[in-house]
Amino acid sequence: MDGIIYRFRTSTPWRDVPRDEFGPWQTVWKRHRRYAGDGTWDRVLQTLLSQADEAGLIDWDVSVDATIARAHQHATNTTRPEQDTGGVLELQTSAA
Repeated sequence: MDGIIYRFRTSTPWRDVPRDEFGPWQTVWKRHRRYAGDGTWDRVLQTLLSQADEAGLIDWDVSVDATIARAHQHATNTTRPEQDTGGVLELQTSAA
């Protein structure tokens, strides 16, 4: 558990988890993956949330923001449409 917690607290890659403190990174990763797959992390989260809620440590008020952020079509890294977009500069060809 300590190796998994260390990895997420430091945002380090799995391979950089200190071997002398937590053992081989593969073991730490496999345990995390197994816990994620069998629902252990979900049960841990639910237990912690219920304990914190009983102690009055959670404020369940929700704030909703309707802000819209628009980006230019070229700001995305999606592929270009197959249709002609109408611009000669976009097509990288000359008009002549």
